[in-house]
Amino acid sequence: MFKITLMVTMVLAGLVINVPFAHSHCQVPCGIYGDGARVKQMLEDHRTIVKAVASIKALNQKKDLKSKHQLIRWVITKEQHAERIIRTVSDYFMAQKIKPPNKGSDHSSYLKILAKHHAVMVAAMNCKQNNSKYENAALLKAIMAIKPHWTSK
Repeated sequence: MFKITLMVTMVLAGLVINVPFAHSHCQVPCGIYGDGARVKQMLEDHRTIVKAVASIKALNQKKDLKSKHQLIRWVITKEQHAERIIRTVSDYFMAQKIKPPNKGSDHSSYLKILAKHHAVMVAAMNCKQNNSKYENAALLKAIMAIKPHWTSK
């Protein structure tokens, strides 16, 4: 029980110490950042999460201290990359790119794109909380659902 408590404490301490910084662009409309590049970065973050989950599962089978240390580092990395995806969606796409419809316009397409972006955020949150290929697959599917909106621009 002590080992589990110690490991959980170390993970939590690592998360507090390594607070992830948002890598999204500021909210000044400079036009420098490309939408497709943000999607590409989210796909890279997803691949890192997939690798982290595989590493966590493999390292969890080992009992030596070095492996436990590496396991903790992979947990932190997984959480940082999931958080980066959440911040990219919220700070870049939701805050800057998705515009509400004009007065009198049909809100259905606006609501659909909001729902797709929300799905990415929820899937990334689920990846933070779990170590499952199902959450990873859901995140990839959600990112791929928004990709056509941003890569042709």
